[in-house]
Amino acid sequence: MTARHRPWPGEPPADEDAPPADAAPDEDGLRERLAAAADACDAPDVVLALSRHGRRTVHSGGTGAPSDIAREDLRYEIGSASKTFTGLLLARLVRQGALTGGEPAAACLDPGRTVGPEPVTLAHLITHTAGLPALPRDFLPRTLPARRTNPYARYPAARVTDAFLRHRPRHRPGTRWHYSNFGVAVLGHAVAAATGTPWQDLLTEHVLRPFGLSGTALAAEDPKIDAAGYGKDGRTPVPPFDAGGFQAAGAVRATPHDLLAFLEAHLDPAGSPAAGALRAVRVPVLRRGLDHRHVHTMAWFRHPTDGGPMYFHSGATLGQQAFLGFRPGTGTALAAVCTRRFRARDPFIATAYALLADG
Repeated sequence: MTARHRPWPGEPPADEDAPPADAAPDEDGLRERLAAAADACDAPDVVLALSRHGRRTVHSGGTGAPSDIAREDLRYEIGSASKTFTGLLLARLVRQGALTGGEPAAACLDPGRTVGPEPVTLAHLITHTAGLPALPRDFLPRTLPARRTNPYARYPAARVTDAFLRHRPRHRPGTRWHYSNFGVAVLGHAVAAATGTPWQDLLTEHVLRPFGLSGTALAAEDPKIDAAGYGKDGRTPVPPFDAGGFQAAGAVRATPHDLLAFLEAHLDPAGSPAAGALRAVRVPVLRRGLDHRHVHTMAWFRHPTDGGPMYFHSGATLGQQAFLGFRPGTGTALAAVCTRRFRARDPFIATAYALLADG
């Protein structure tokens, strides 16, 4: 399967995603839809936070007993949806001139290393075209004892970078798409090394603080505010997720309100301190599949709808799931979270996707 690229990063046409002037939504009807969707998700805790033209509607529900803190005020693990934060951070660093995106990752991680004529670059890593597998080859053997609790915690940063520097891609970088937690994890370490700044500090300085995301973190800190996850049965508690050396690929945990604020910034970049980067992460950089119908940006999956393109990303840990998405053409954003591990025929992602697609 080949991947076709556009120049990276760039700017979309000025009017590509401009929202129309729609009438005010039917608030009662929307609340009924959110309540029905929460019931369909069948998880101990479910929060569906939707914004339409700046007006927020939040519904909380679930099969579990509510805690002392409202469900919408808890922080939830968003797993691979963290990559949208990583993509925006990289876009900001490129816009600011700190990076170009074309830096060889191996040279960032090992400055004395000689790289070949076609090295794996930061751009390859964020677009899943670096020729890397989903996880390092030794990940499963090394994490097997903790596969039901916290496998990523047993694979630290040093092992991630060492596995990358020893890896030999099967395909020329930039030619094939293969979704890779490994690749985005490497990206985080390469960016930190190239800038001389720890990943958490970079994310805080360039994303969390500018967007006012005070309810977002990279690790569990307090069981009173960090939502508890559950296994596939929806009853067995699982420990808080520890991303180990995969922070850039899946460590973010946030309140639904923070996630919605993050998405609302993507809906209306004008006036934002990160306007250029917010526009850049909308731009298609890769098209793949039959007739190139699968479209990707440097941070989002992108699907066409009657109301213009829809941008989205989902994520999961061993006990929680998340779906983030926005549609500039309709002024709609959705942050959905739940506290039940993904299982066969799980309804959560499909339900959240349908909410946004119909919004």
